[in-house]
Amino acid sequence: MDVSSIIASEQSKHKSIAVEKEIPLEADPGLLTVTDPNPLDYDTYTQNSEEFLQSTARDGCQVIITSLFSLPIRSSADGPLAMLPSPTTQLPRSKPLPKPKPPTKWEKFAAAKGIQQSKRDRKVFDEEKQEWVNRWGRAGKNHEKEEQWITELPDNADPDFDPAKAARDERKNRIAKNEKQRLRNIEHSKGSQALSKDERKKEIERTVATNRISTASMGKFDKRLDGESKLRGVKRKFDPNEASTEAERKTSLAIVSKLDGANKRPKQNGGGDDVLNVRKAIRSVSKGKGAAALATRGKGGKRMSGKGKSKR
Repeated sequence: MDVSSIIASEQSKHKSIAVEKEIPLEADPGLLTVTDPNPLDYDTYTQNSEEFLQSTARDGCQVIITSLFSLPIRSSADGPLAMLPSPTTQLPRSKPLPKPKPPTKWEKFAAAKGIQQSKRDRKVFDEEKQEWVNRWGRAGKNHEKEEQWITELPDNADPDFDPAKAARDERKNRIAKNEKQRLRNIEHSKGSQALSKDERKKEIERTVATNRISTASMGKFDKRLDGESKLRGVKRKFDPNEASTEAERKTSLAIVSKLDGANKRPKQNGGGDDVLNVRKAIRSVSKGKGAAALATRGKGGKRMSGKGKSKR
């Protein structure tokens, strides 16, 4: 029985894994991408665009799958994994290039003096152990004074003096000093963005003045800082306790006219009311003491004080 025709028909259904084109496809397994530099066949595309796109996509997938199977494999709990190489396709940046950092205060000083800064090695040779040890960190050379079994004490040392604790405190102080200097360099290296000393001083004074006048006493009873100057132009005005009859009359008329004008304004629902709220006006003028107190004050009597008399 001749089965060559059957085999040929089956083989015709499946394409070869080798993709042959005029210009070879460029595969980048690191990004799982394939680039087809071949020009588009416009006639084939217009005849059957769906079949053309499927054929092009199939060739690209075949190239990337073939490249993945050629990579080294690492076994894992989820099965074999392909070790992807570094990407070769240069992609544009999503963000602009970072601006170069301005030089720190030490870098400016070193450049002016011609000092060549060299990076210190992480390892240092220990003469006693005859081996290379870490300069910092766990079991580092900087812990040598804290871990030595014998230490020479000064003559005036306290009886409770702990040399290991003193060495540890000294090391912690150096770390804190370096961190403080690092933060100071960051602030100093801001360049033009950083404010000058005089501008920063003025900004702090404005902030202190704003916080002070936010209290009811306008900062009169607030605790002042050392060397803080007295604020000028910040005063709270109060009406005098004793005023002339004409001044009180003008104040009362102003309040009444304000209340009368508020009542005459048209409401949102379209209604209006020209009637003066007399009780509200009396309560506002007499400061909540009533019409009797207002009448007494109008006759020239003594003004009522808000504070009660002390009993003897």
